[in-house]
Amino acid sequence: MAKRSYAQTLEFLYEQLPMFQRQGPAAFKKDLTNIRLLCEVLGHPQEQYPAIHIAGTNGKGSTAHMLAAILQSAGHKTGLYTSPHYRDFRERIKVNGQLMEEQAVVGFVAAHEALISRIQPSFFEITVAMAFDYFAKQGVDWAVIEVGMGGRLDSTNILNPELCIITNISYDHQQFLGDTLPEIAGEKAGIIKPGTPVVISETQEEVRPVFLAKAKKESAPVCFADQHWEARLVSSALSAMVFDVYREGALRYPGLELNAYGSYQQKNLQAVLEALQWLPEGSVGEAAVREGLKGLRAKTRFLGRWQLLQESPRVLCDSAHNPAGIALAMEELERQPYERLHLVLGMVNDKDPGKVLQLLPSEAAYYFVRPDIPRGLDAGTLALAAKGQGLNGEAYPSVQAGLNAAKAAAGPEDLIYVGGSIFVVAEVV
Repeated sequence: MAKRSYAQTLEFLYEQLPMFQRQGPAAFKKDLTNIRLLCEVLGHPQEQYPAIHIAGTNGKGSTAHMLAAILQSAGHKTGLYTSPHYRDFRERIKVNGQLMEEQAVVGFVAAHEALISRIQPSFFEITVAMAFDYFAKQGVDWAVIEVGMGGRLDSTNILNPELCIITNISYDHQQFLGDTLPEIAGEKAGIIKPGTPVVISETQEEVRPVFLAKAKKESAPVCFADQHWEARLVSSALSAMVFDVYREGALRYPGLELNAYGSYQQKNLQAVLEALQWLPEGSVGEAAVREGLKGLRAKTRFLGRWQLLQESPRVLCDSAHNPAGIALAMEELERQPYERLHLVLGMVNDKDPGKVLQLLPSEAAYYFVRPDIPRGLDAGTLALAAKGQGLNGEAYPSVQAGLNAAKAAAGPEDLIYVGGSIFVVAEVV
């Protein structure tokens, strides 16, 4: 058989393997058998470098990118695994901010095609195995690994990391993770390993006992970052936020600049700074912390979070996609200057649109769109559900059509927000 091109290799991965991104619940494998088999054949690559494992509902991607930027600024060759991707599959697997080479993706799939057909892994399982293998081949000093969903049964959870981090807990993927916050936290707490320190980014009283109980069971040191760190906002713009950061009440990082936006980044930043305390002494100095955070987007190709796409009219996109994330996004929008607000909004069909729609401002102009994936919620269906919540707008056949309509209707001082789903944002970044 002729060797596949990169495009043909991706087509094989997308078509042959069950993919949650496209198909939803049917693609989700609820055990670790496949990933263990894959990594066994690959020679247990995940054991060949120290790793930091990050779970949580919202904030885990930002936290992962911040840590990777700091580690690489300190001179460590750093692997970063995140999901899903926006534009290019290889965004999932990066070393020092560089995407995995196309030929490395092609070579991995070609070399292990018999294994893939025998084990029949999901798309996510094969990408995790590919990342673990690539990081081993690249000889990374550190790997920062973001959980896909949950934690306990996530494919990344065969790691034995040096450190675990769990960010915010809120409602998302209830059909897999449970209907209450303690149930969801229990799944996320599944990444806590025997004797391995775990940093919890924020103290949420409803789920705190879940983490304490799991950490006690595993004899794992546990720390709630917000009980030790306080990042006070000094100034804020879409390109950067500046914080005075206090540790145990004493000023530790005056004027710390973060190349990201959003009030929720305060909690992520506190978690990152606490995580650094648990790394081997001398791993990271203050200069690397400052350089990494200031250069976050360029160093790690950090996409899709409060990203400015154009000025006049100002067009912003953000990946918030569950009720907690959307609520924060709407708070941020209220802080922005504009004459009129336009929302280009799309969702996926396995989430309840009502819970998100009720959080949106009634005075905005709406452009309802369908993300271009099989799971995309029909724009007309979304428009109808929105009308029931007092939100009026037109349905458009594609994200680009909706955005074009918003641009045509907007004045130079207006603000256009594109979001509702990662898959909507993926079509505009």
